[in-house]
Amino acid sequence: MSSVLVAFGTESGNAEMAADDIADILGGRGVDVVVQSMEDVSSSVLLEYPTVVVLTSTYGEGDLPETTIPFFDVLNNEQPDLGKMRFFAFGLGDSTYTNYNNAINIISNKMVELGATLAGEVGRHDAASGMSLTAVASDWICKVYP
Repeated sequence: MSSVLVAFGTESGNAEMAADDIADILGGRGVDVVVQSMEDVSSSVLLEYPTVVVLTSTYGEGDLPETTIPFFDVLNNEQPDLGKMRFFAFGLGDSTYTNYNNAINIISNKMVELGATLAGEVGRHDAASGMSLTAVASDWICKVYP
């Protein structure tokens, strides 16, 4: 069985925490999981995985967080062919901001543009909801990942 890459981009560490929670659930199902910060994911690393879970928070007024920017730059500048990849996407944001959860939209749209297939519904956590990030991320991955 091939591994699943769980790649996270974060400003404050919350996406990393959610990535670890998702990896624990997938690992508990017998999936071989690698968790890595988006700032460390090159196109050659990305292309090693037929299945990827991407998580990113949104920073400020809809911007990519610092550790997501290098990943987006790899996608945008190198334009890797992601035609053999399926991916799952989960965003963290705050609905009191105008561009709520915009960063996951940016990443997901770019991956689809490069040929990847979005599997399932994009998961979203709203910090303003008061709901636990762990609970929302865990419920989401259990619903979308077969």
